[in-house]
Amino acid sequence: MNLDPDTCYKAVASHDRRFDGRFFVGVSSTGVYCRPVCAVRTPKRENCSFYESAAAAEKHGFRPCLRCRPELAPGHGLADISGRLAQAAATLIDEGFMADGSVAALAARIGVTERHLRRLFDAQFGVSVLEYAQTQRLLLAKRLLADTALPVTEVALAAGFGSVRRFNDVLKTRYGLTPLALRRRAADGVADRLVFELGYRPPFAWEAWLRFLATRAVDGIEAIRDGAYLRTLRVDAGGSSHLGWVRIEHVPRRLVLRVTLSASLARAIPQALGKVRRLCDLGCRPDVVDRHLGELAEAMPGVRLPGCVDGFEIAVRAVVGQVISVVQARRILAALAQRAGQALDGAPPDGLRYTFPNAAALAALPEPALREAGVSPGKARTLQALCRRVADGTLVLDPHAAPEQAVAALREIDGIGDWTAQYVAMRALGWPDAFPGTDYALRKVLGVSTVRAMHERTAQWAPWRAYAAIHLWHRYEAMKDTPPAAAQAETIP
Repeated sequence: MNLDPDTCYKAVASHDRRFDGRFFVGVSSTGVYCRPVCAVRTPKRENCSFYESAAAAEKHGFRPCLRCRPELAPGHGLADISGRLAQAAATLIDEGFMADGSVAALAARIGVTERHLRRLFDAQFGVSVLEYAQTQRLLLAKRLLADTALPVTEVALAAGFGSVRRFNDVLKTRYGLTPLALRRRAADGVADRLVFELGYRPPFAWEAWLRFLATRAVDGIEAIRDGAYLRTLRVDAGGSSHLGWVRIEHVPRRLVLRVTLSASLARAIPQALGKVRRLCDLGCRPDVVDRHLGELAEAMPGVRLPGCVDGFEIAVRAVVGQVISVVQARRILAALAQRAGQALDGAPPDGLRYTFPNAAALAALPEPALREAGVSPGKARTLQALCRRVADGTLVLDPHAAPEQAVAALREIDGIGDWTAQYVAMRALGWPDAFPGTDYALRKVLGVSTVRAMHERTAQWAPWRAYAAIHLWHRYEAMKDTPPAAAQAETIP
């Protein structure tokens, strides 16, 4: 990544939120590094140096600012960095991969050699893989100490340190601080939940994002309460599956989403927050996307790409939703979850009862059970094939997967065509240029009837056609006489 010092300093001087998380500024007079939006007095130009990542700033001897808190900066979207592979690896590290894995395992996970991964990291972030991972562990621990009441032992384990002693030593060496110096009492003192704030680059079309998910909410798994989105989660971390729930609400005056996790997810915090970031598309740069989409984005700036917490779930939703209304699809999905999902323990929020079934659990359902849930014989065969390929690892539906390969693999399954594959690439893989061109609603809004005409009409929006599709679906809903939460065309599952 090439940083222009003059441009960076102008962003710091103006506290330009478009650059938040895009770079960090080290201040030699204080020895700390900050986000571009830090509220302290703007440092002198000669005292500033600029870095691609928090890890690069720490490599050069700077400590994180205790006021702007670099760990709260928005992340990158998958299309932001020329090296998508480097960002995919960084995302895995952010979500705790290195707590259980090695650099070699990380390289294998994204399909490159260890040597190539090291080159990618040095080029994109200015640090080694291990240096990046160590910084992310420390920043997560710093956040947990400041924002939760978790015991220091739990903080050390959640952040990926093997022991409290190791955690204390690294914290003292790198930041010159102790856990006690960073500890703040949790705001509400509630022991059965964990509360975090995740920043974003404004604007954020929250109502549009929430409406999209509300229309498709599955009973027992998702709920909308008082303007907030709630859902169940299954998070794999440390060799175990952790079940719980999350509540997401918008705090526009602070430009953050307030995320509440059940205490049952305490050992899987980085993984759970990673799922929330993908679901809410917090790596988006709306200034770039909206400028490229032009007139299409003017009525609703800041539209996010509704992601997911599990790629397999989105694939199942897309298959089940073929050729039926959204109301029917929601009913079938709820029945599947009731039969194959895992029930939550404790006292989850009203309406949340079980997690969405994983591939192994859904594959174990006999055909009569699928029929009882309302799944047609043809879709049952498609779902069984999908389950097998996801369970045996031949089909990967994680954000780090190569989208072109995933789309091709999906289309090899009988019953999955280009529309379903593109929809999955859009929401499960977060691919910003995915576009389900055969969609009825999109054709209706654009007034085209052929694939060629659709391609010609939408070429202007590449490489952000997935965002264009979301805008067009919202336009389609506005065109209809029925409210958005009513039955929809079968092509918007």
